[in-house]
Amino acid sequence: MKIAVTYDNGNIFQHFGRTEQFKVYEVEDNKVVSSEVIGSNGVGHGALAGLLADQAVDVLICGGLGGGAQTALAEAGVEVCAGAEGDADQAVEAYLKGELVSTGANCDHHHHEDGHSCGDHEEGHGCGSHDEGHSCGSGCGSSCGGGCGSRPAFTGRNVGKTCRAHYRGTFNDGTQFDSSYDRGEPLEFVCGAGQMILGFDKAVADMEVGQAVDVHLMPEEAYGMPDPSAVFSVEIAQLPGSEELEAGQQVYLSNQFGQPFPVKVVEKDEKMITFDANHEMAGKELNFRIELVEVLEG
Repeated sequence: MKIAVTYDNGNIFQHFGRTEQFKVYEVEDNKVVSSEVIGSNGVGHGALAGLLADQAVDVLICGGLGGGAQTALAEAGVEVCAGAEGDADQAVEAYLKGELVSTGANCDHHHHEDGHSCGDHEEGHGCGSHDEGHSCGSGCGSSCGGGCGSRPAFTGRNVGKTCRAHYRGTFNDGTQFDSSYDRGEPLEFVCGAGQMILGFDKAVADMEVGQAVDVHLMPEEAYGMPDPSAVFSVEIAQLPGSEELEAGQQVYLSNQFGQPFPVKVVEKDEKMITFDANHEMAGKELNFRIELVEVLEG
């Protein structure tokens, strides 16, 4: 097995799309046998995912990454453990011990056929806990929208710049699901870097500081449509702890690499339990009031 880590001077580089180096670890019998640092040879989700695929990397450990990156990596067959920070070597050791917990920055789980174990039953925790304004780093399932290459699928004065914006998000019935105003701190992100859902990013791309806009996003520019293949059933006897679960609970499972991912229990009978790994916002139309507070050059 090969594990790659976004790398910068011994530590985990926090922005996947901008990493200049990866440290690649060769693992045998759950132990690191060798490692090397390689250049990224370019930027952008597609280029970086392709590089990792060419290196036969199985797992990526990184800080933040967006929905476009998730899509590109999933297509390349690379599992992701996101939200990691600190010393790269220590993170790999922790991963191999099953102690490195993903923050849920990636939910493209294509390897849930075996190796399940039931994690801590944290009631009400889904992969889109939206504490950071629907950044794709904490919201999985967002569509790449054609922007999986080295450049975003849109242009604007703010693309590539660090932006700070206040926002309020509501469903079509007017129910608020998130607000930076309530937290008293604007959201900071790099416009066009894939850190935000596509529609939010596009709305900010050409805004002026001080401007406020209202946008309505269809699922394709938000968290995508539900994926039927992300709904799966497991024999209760094969999943220790699942006998205590009930329909409606949101819990963590572990895939075959030991990476935890959140799911919702949708059905359960005497022998089988069915989970849904789709993002909780998949298929929903979203409305945002966005106010651009500041643009930091460079």
